[in-house]
Amino acid sequence: MRQVDEQTNINPPASSTAPSSAGHVSLEGVHSSIAVPHHQAGFWEQWRAFVGPAILVSVGYMDPGNWGTDLQGGAQFKYGLLGVVGLASLMAIFMQITSARLGVVTGKDLAQCCRDWYPRWTRWPNWLMSEVAIGACDLAEVLGSAVALNLLFHIPLLWAVIITGLDVLLLLALQRFGMRTIEAVVLLLIATIAVCYFIEIFILPETQPSFLEMGRALITPSFHHAGMLYVAIGIIGATVMPHNLYLHSALVQSRNLQKDESSIRSAIRFNTIDSVVALTIAFFVNAAILVLAAMVFFGKESVVVPGGQVVRFSADSDWIRVAYLTLAPLLGAGAASTLFAIALLASGQSSTITGTLAGQVVMEGFMHWRIQPWVRRLITRALAILPAVLIIGVRGDSSVTDLLTLSQVVLALQLPFAMFPLLQFTSSRQRMGAWKSGGLLLVAGWASAIVITAMDVWGLPDSLKAAWRVIAGG
Repeated sequence: MRQVDEQTNINPPASSTAPSSAGHVSLEGVHSSIAVPHHQAGFWEQWRAFVGPAILVSVGYMDPGNWGTDLQGGAQFKYGLLGVVGLASLMAIFMQITSARLGVVTGKDLAQCCRDWYPRWTRWPNWLMSEVAIGACDLAEVLGSAVALNLLFHIPLLWAVIITGLDVLLLLALQRFGMRTIEAVVLLLIATIAVCYFIEIFILPETQPSFLEMGRALITPSFHHAGMLYVAIGIIGATVMPHNLYLHSALVQSRNLQKDESSIRSAIRFNTIDSVVALTIAFFVNAAILVLAAMVFFGKESVVVPGGQVVRFSADSDWIRVAYLTLAPLLGAGAASTLFAIALLASGQSSTITGTLAGQVVMEGFMHWRIQPWVRRLITRALAILPAVLIIGVRGDSSVTDLLTLSQVVLALQLPFAMFPLLQFTSSRQRMGAWKSGGLLLVAGWASAIVITAMDVWGLPDSLKAAWRVIAGG
């Protein structure tokens, strides 16, 4: 591990686009590695150059944590939390647009900005909180991938969790081919998820959702049932993810941006389009997961699966495992279960890639520590595997959904510590110059941060009780 020398000037001019101290840049191996055409080039030529960072970020909005919270929400409350999914997705769009803007204008990622523009003593706590969030996220990827391996190949869940540690080899292989290859692989995995859900909802005739009822739930969210708030916070934690705010501001710098006014304007425009498109697709995937769970599970107490086994539903059901066991008999299509597991595995692996990149960004940005990506990956995955092995080893294969939901609540509780610095920097003319966020983005961003923080505080007692139940096995 090596450390870069300290920065001497922590207040660069607002118009500065130079990276932070001593040539330290985000994701050094891919920084400025993709050529960008002149700002007067055609729309599609520029779009092809800029599209990609938001795709990588969007996988965090379709990871196994989303699956756990969305399945639980749909199964227990039907369409009642669909409005929360929509609201969380809208807030995510505003926050990711703001994150990309920070990276384009300042030439720094959010972690570097926090290091350079906040007091020195804040570096360690900020970094540690970011690592906790990344660890919670990676716990979701471990559990999702392990469940998929267990369902597809009948590997015991405990061993499947341990096997997920080997996915470091996948990331190492991809990084040899550059950022464009990583983006293409992740896009393929996202397409796999989307196609699986398209087949399950629109082709299999047994699931015909009520679009009128869905529309009402989307525009009038409420929390009138016990437990809804806790799951809602989990959905927000799974959707608006703190490490994605650090990651997006770094990924936009993989483009070799010109520093003149017209080029910056063009980069902001196309990164905004990239964010809106990618996260809108993520919303439809999340909505599809919740709707499918509502159609399949809501209002049912049990189902008989092939072989005569009776699977009973309750508020404590592990919905991901129940979903696999019951999709085939309930939908009348044996392929549905396999599609579900394949999509779940694709979700876990794509999120693993971006989680590792986010880990590199926060470690290098806050602490100026650079270590080999495979070492970083092993550290992150070990921190996620250990609690999963411990709890699964003690309690058996139960509580997978509880662990997933808990991990997303941890993300939601850490989120304000990433959102408020991001909004503070992008609202500042001193930091952003003429490119500070406009009125709409400022109002939407601050409103999102306040709403999320208020929900965190409101739901904190339930969150702590649920955390203790998961840990203590009560």
